[in-house]
Amino acid sequence: MADKGYGYEECEATADWLLARTGVRPAVGIVCGSGLGGLADMLKDQVAFNYEDIPNFPQSTVHGHAGRLVFGTLKGRLCVCMQGRFHLYEGYPVQKITLPIRIFKLLGVDTVMLTNAAGGLNRDFQVGDIMIIKDHLNLPGFAGVNPLSGPNDERFGVRFPCMSDAYDGALRQMAMHVGRELGYGDFLKEGVYCVLGGPSFETIAESRMLHKLGADAVGMSTAHEVIVARHCGMRVFALSLITNQAVMDYDSEAKANHEEVLETGTRRAAQLERLVSTMVTKMELNNNNNNYAGDADRGTLACQRKPMSLLSR
Repeated sequence: MADKGYGYEECEATADWLLARTGVRPAVGIVCGSGLGGLADMLKDQVAFNYEDIPNFPQSTVHGHAGRLVFGTLKGRLCVCMQGRFHLYEGYPVQKITLPIRIFKLLGVDTVMLTNAAGGLNRDFQVGDIMIIKDHLNLPGFAGVNPLSGPNDERFGVRFPCMSDAYDGALRQMAMHVGRELGYGDFLKEGVYCVLGGPSFETIAESRMLHKLGADAVGMSTAHEVIVARHCGMRVFALSLITNQAVMDYDSEAKANHEEVLETGTRRAAQLERLVSTMVTKMELNNNNNNYAGDADRGTLACQRKPMSLLSR
């Protein structure tokens, strides 16, 4: 990771600044997407910092992102929650928008939970569905926009981290189980998320292409944060709230807009918050003692193979 204000020393200085101002030592880090900041409001015994007051931290510029880092307890678990994230379209380098994830690691976070608002590409999805992310397509990465570009700092992680197990199988299994217990079976789905740069919404041709590539939902965040979290060795769980249907018919008069995104987030927020908070209570925070492991973690074996050669991919 190139050192331009988001290297290890900057992340460490920011983490130390935060730890000196709160007694909370979080094991879970939560990132809230558009209109979904209510998760942070559920924390008890809050200690909150505005992004603008945190050294080296970017500033959130998007409506629906409060711009606060909140420490506290969620159902007895020590957590830190970002009320608002950062995006490529805000003009930040990709390393800067993912800097908070590295700070999470240095705060002691073991598990990262991310939420986002996304457009539905899968025709079986409805507005208001919650999609557990099982994999992603990082389209900006095809053009070299990857948060791990530049010199690698081994203090964070290895040069070539595996991504075939990016989304923790045990946590996905838990989410399905919890969702069924809560009666969410009708609107809880699983699928592949595709990230684009934004801020313009997708054209009809782009939506059709992404659907054919295997994407079930499309948005402008999350995948870069996942890459950094896995690089740092943290477990990842992520979900998308389907806030609109991507337009794929040239005869359609429907148009994607941010207001619809926020409206759907408000309507479904309570169920999403209950799903995440219930998962946190059931979560075993030690990677080596995960009650939901079992067969769901078989994907990790794919990352344990030694490469035949150091091919750069």
